[in-house]
Amino acid sequence: MTAPWLPDEAPQVYPITHNRDVVGIRQSVRVLAQRCRLSLVDQTKMITAASELARNTLVYGGGGSVTAGIVEKDGRRGIAALFKDDGPGIADVAQAMTDGWTSGAGLGLGLSGARRLVDEFELVTEVGVGTTVTIIKWAR
Repeated sequence: MTAPWLPDEAPQVYPITHNRDVVGIRQSVRVLAQRCRLSLVDQTKMITAASELARNTLVYGGGGSVTAGIVEKDGRRGIAALFKDDGPGIADVAQAMTDGWTSGAGLGLGLSGARRLVDEFELVTEVGVGTTVTIIKWAR
């Protein structure tokens, strides 16, 4: 999935190297979600998914970055966030995407929980190379 970024508004790249970066990402995603006029419920879903994925990027990927911004497709606007790390990758994607599976850290949502909170979810991973997760939440 390629995020359909708005041509006149470049997405912002935020580092994920410390716990404080996760808080900053939550705040940045909140501002974007409000600008997109997501409902309060959808804002909360997107912020929660972004927080979980940012923490995963830090804890399991050893840090990385998120590229976040407003997207548009087929006349709809939304917010997209692309989380990238150069960590160990995910050896067993099926297990990692299983409801209720946890490695014992984070919010306990896991990847499957984050996937349920957004409208579009794509995970690309390779052992020894890293992981990229892209999420989109569309305004209704």
